[in-house]
Amino acid sequence: MLRAALTLADEAGIEALSMRKLAQALGVEAMSLYNHVANKDDILDGILELVASEIELPASGTDWKTAIRQSAISAHEALSRHAWVGSLWMTPRKVSPPRLRYGDAILRTLRDAGFSKDLTYHAFHILQGHISGFTLQERNFPFDREKLEEMAASFLREFPAGEYPDLAEHVRQHMEPRPEHRGTFEFGLDLILDGLERLRDAA
Repeated sequence: MLRAALTLADEAGIEALSMRKLAQALGVEAMSLYNHVANKDDILDGILELVASEIELPASGTDWKTAIRQSAISAHEALSRHAWVGSLWMTPRKVSPPRLRYGDAILRTLRDAGFSKDLTYHAFHILQGHISGFTLQERNFPFDREKLEEMAASFLREFPAGEYPDLAEHVRQHMEPRPEHRGTFEFGLDLILDGLERLRDAA
């Protein structure tokens, strides 16, 4: 049932997920679903748990930066596969065991790497902010190369480039050949990890 709900949300958006539509997808009566769940919130909690279970935990016995880097990339990819997740991921809901294991594993990896209690606290929130924030930006901004170039060209036609030359140069860069946008997530992640390492070593 939860897999069917996840598929429905992925294909049609979270707004399309209702007990009635889920029952139709399963070929059953809507009332029969209440033999398995109390309400729609149980369904939402269940599919969030499925998404969280897709995230790779930091590998033990590995350099902390490598372990957290791979886990963060995995989290970003999991959230990106399910476009509807952003609106629910940070809302107060029942927190599933996979999410608890993920959070605990990140914190334990940092502590085992010699981060202080205070720096671990900040590092965790900075990492989660980068994952969630970048995924949200990615979802709401067209990274398709052709569309991006059209947007930049259209913007520059009306933009007072002489008054804001550095911003104009930045917009023009969107029209230049460059690696796939996903590298931007990893670029930012590496800056965060390198910065955290310097703070740890300076403590």
